[in-house]
Amino acid sequence: MSSKTFLKNKDCKVVIEKGELISFQKDYKEYIHQKGNKGWRNSDDEMFPVIGPTTKNNFKVHTKNGDAILDQHGLLRELEYTLVSSNDCSAKFSKIYEKNTKRTNSKYPVKSSEKDLFWTFDYTFKKNFTFESNVLKIDFFINSDKGMPFMLGYHPAFLLSDTGNEVIEAGNEKIYLKDVYKSGSNAFPVLRTEKITLKNIDRNDLEITTKGFHNFMLWTEVDNMLCIEPITQYTSYTDQKFSEKNMSISKGENIFSVVIKIL
Repeated sequence: MSSKTFLKNKDCKVVIEKGELISFQKDYKEYIHQKGNKGWRNSDDEMFPVIGPTTKNNFKVHTKNGDAILDQHGLLRELEYTLVSSNDCSAKFSKIYEKNTKRTNSKYPVKSSEKDLFWTFDYTFKKNFTFESNVLKIDFFINSDKGMPFMLGYHPAFLLSDTGNEVIEAGNEKIYLKDVYKSGSNAFPVLRTEKITLKNIDRNDLEITTKGFHNFMLWTEVDNMLCIEPITQYTSYTDQKFSEKNMSISKGENIFSVVIKIL
């Protein structure tokens, strides 16, 4: 049985593999960074329940349920999605985590000293794709106990031309790849906005709009790919101390949305 899920209509096609968006095409032109190309090893991912490196805090995150051990960008990416349902225009995936369950850290031992990771709260994380015409909507549902601290980031990577001349527009601000390069691993912050437009060179422009995130950050190290990442918090401005004082607090069910539109 194929691990890939296909959404399609007259002009566009979306491919999802085990919950990861690996292709979004219009008129046979690809808009998603392809695995194996230079740049990042993935096409999309999520950052949860923290964003950013935790090394400054000795990999600890302080919560009312005790200290958790988390590596960069949290624990969610160490879990596998389960396909709940799908048809030609939608697909639903979920991950379920039981508190204090240890998960092997994929960064260990090459990029991290922490072998096992765990979080001190139960949660269910749902990722739902809805596809209509040239618009792909991705909804995230986080179900947990009220009061659970968390950060959330969505980490899609978009295909660029080989020129590196694309422009990113956020309100009246124009951002160039050279600006993103300078930010390095901290990523380039685009704060207090819910819309970014990627002005492409060799294909249609892309518009990314969000609900619930309120911020973006931009990251790349190469000319052919750009990560445009909706985030709830940008953690690189200060000597971040990872505790619930610096995080969002769960309402029980929390809903976030990202819409990717080919213009």
